[in-house]
Order: sequence, then C-alpha cells, then structure tokens
Amino acid sequence: MKVLTLNFLSCAVKSCKSSSDSFPLHPKDAELVSDDVELNQQLLVNLLPRIDWNALRTTSTELGFPQLPEQPPTAEELQADAKMLKDLHTLLMETQINEGKLVCGHCGHEYAVREGIANFLLPSHLV
Repeated sequence: MKVLTLNFLSCAVKSCKSSSDSFPLHPKDAELVSDDVELNQQLLVNLLPRIDWNALRTTSTELGFPQLPEQPPTAEELQADAKMLKDLHTLLMETQINEGKLVCGHCGHEYAVREGIANFLLPSHLV
C-alpha cells in the first residue's frame, strides 16, 4: 500500500464517520519497502491540490520521514525545488507499507496490512 493511499482512507467503523479523528489512519509497526518508480513531475504537481497536507505531514512524521513544511508548496515552488520534488516523490510514490497496522485515532480499531494490502473488512458488531 503506497503512502499516497493513506491520504484518502478513513476508518470504516460506523461511529467514526462523523469524527475528524478517524482521518488519517495512523501506521503502527509498519514495515516499509521502497519501489523504484520513475519521477513524474507533472503527476505530483497535479496531485498536490488533492492531498490533505496536514494528514500527509502527520503520516510522514509517524513513518520517520523528515518533517514536511507547514504549508504545501505551490506548483511553481515544487517545480523549482528539485529536492522537495524528489522527497515528495519518494514519500508518496516509492514508499509502501508492506506489513503492519493502520489505526483509527477515534475508535482505535486496527486494520491489518499484509503483503501491502490493508484488510478493511469489519466484524459485524462494528458495521
């Protein structure tokens, strides 16, 4: 599961739908792997407005990556800053969670990640 994917996932438990604490899901005991993916500057520029920057900053810190700036870079700033472009590419496109858990900040439910696939099936009492 690419780190980028975490920016679009929230807890599936019914009682968490109205809570802002259910997003983002927090990685726990995450085993990270890195894939070589060709840098696509235009893809990152186009993704930037769709990313919840605060959630990405949280995820980045929890995974042990360097602290991201307070505000997201503009498209022009990203295109002009090769280091920031490469760092975001590495975090979003190359880094994957291979094993571990994703934990809801509201209810504490843990979603297992095995072989890069998160299991979002809930027991019947949580649906």
